[in-house]
Amino acid sequence: MCIGVPMEVIESGPCWAWCIDGEQRRRVDMRLVGEQPPGAWVLVFLESAREVMDAGEAQRVRDALLAMRLALDGESVDHLFADLIEREPQLPEHLRAKD
Repeated sequence: MCIGVPMEVIESGPCWAWCIDGEQRRRVDMRLVGEQPPGAWVLVFLESAREVMDAGEAQRVRDALLAMRLALDGESVDHLFADLIEREPQLPEHLRAKD
């Protein structure tokens, strides 16, 4: 299984870009998403960008990856999912009872 990592474009070329994920700078193949300007966020799988995303989406994915690391270490992840804490689960629209 391959896990996508959100990365920010810091320098762009015709088929590649230098991107950073907060810790590492990597050269990323951009042929699937096209040239992106510095500041754009892309989801990177195996050194290849597969999706352009906004900063909010990128942060949510980064939080989920951090939560996975923390959970594996037995630590709390509640602070990363504050929008879900104390919220009643809801069925998708198509599964709800029709009155």
